[in-house]
Amino acid sequence: MRLLAITPIVVDDAELARRQARYDELAPDGVTVELEHLGGGADHPRALETDDDVRASEAALLARYAAVDPEDWDGYLPDCVLDPLTGTDHGLPRPVFGIGRLAAAFVAGQGARLGAVARNRAIAAELDRRLAEYAVPAVAPTAVLDLSVDDIADDAAWAAAVARTVDGLDCDYVLNACSAVEVAEQADPPYLLDPTATALALLAHRARVTGARR
Repeated sequence: MRLLAITPIVVDDAELARRQARYDELAPDGVTVELEHLGGGADHPRALETDDDVRASEAALLARYAAVDPEDWDGYLPDCVLDPLTGTDHGLPRPVFGIGRLAAAFVAGQGARLGAVARNRAIAAELDRRLAEYAVPAVAPTAVLDLSVDDIADDAAWAAAVARTVDGLDCDYVLNACSAVEVAEQADPPYLLDPTATALALLAHRARVTGARR
């Protein structure tokens, strides 16, 4: 199964390489993810800080995917937990898989309690909207970490902010609302869920069932 991921924001070459290496490490047998850059257009967001940024990112991703030769891919995987293009009439010739939706479904399928953390208020609000759209109940609105876009690549800063936040969440799993953050294993609940690793594991099972391998 070959999936095309595209970043939801403008990133530099070093960050693109870091994210690609993460996909390479997390992708199970039968799944290959190739990550491409959103581009550098004037209307392309450098960070998701506002609702306008979220909407601009989705529009830019649609334009990028619409320009892709679909013959090379089994599906599209936007590099974003907010699942741009899923649940919309995007008209693309390949399925669009949502990292957030797949991760939330993993929790909901167990009948477990879901919480979530996000970098800022705009991302938290969009994630809450998506979870409501998917009819996946959360124990509380997504908690805000108040981090910068640069903290995505800072494992220690992110982990410290999450540790402070999840301490008060009464749930089984906490959805980490960023596709590009390293998540360490935990011995006790609530378990911080790596949405990308979870989504790829579920897509690997889909590939085994459907035979979608190249």
